[in-house]
Amino acid sequence: MINIVLYAPEIPSNTGNIMRTSMASNTRLILIKPLGFELSDKQLKRSGLDYLKDTNYIIYDNFSDFEANHPGSYYLISRYGKKTYSDETYKSDEDIYLIFGNESSGLHPDILRKYKEKAVRIPMVANARSLNLANSVALVVYEALRQTGFSNLSLTEQIKGADFIDKVTE
Repeated sequence: MINIVLYAPEIPSNTGNIMRTSMASNTRLILIKPLGFELSDKQLKRSGLDYLKDTNYIIYDNFSDFEANHPGSYYLISRYGKKTYSDETYKSDEDIYLIFGNESSGLHPDILRKYKEKAVRIPMVANARSLNLANSVALVVYEALRQTGFSNLSLTEQIKGADFIDKVTE
């Protein structure tokens, strides 16, 4: 299973957007405290739309508790990664944990040092520090999903029907 891990997220609208991505991509979301908002926050709900109730998520008090409960393959998404997220190989037969730091300071240096061999980066121009967290999550999650065959995801339109566009009249 692919897991999105947010370490100390600060901005509710980013987390709401990520919850929506998590639900739509059939991935699990793991939030590690401290959170910079309450889960009842209006911005979180607005950005997550009506998908929040269907999102599979867990909250941990700290990174150690998360580690103790989730063995698997950890991938730290960081500007300090030595290879790109798309050069990594994500395997469908393992639990994959895509770990993202918070918006203002990223991942704690102790976590980065511990897993530095599994740190990957999103390519950017040299003078950019980062992309928006929700955008970064979407990029990396869908690359991992692509590599694992988009398992348990619909490859055709299901809600309106695969032939909907042919039936639309102006």
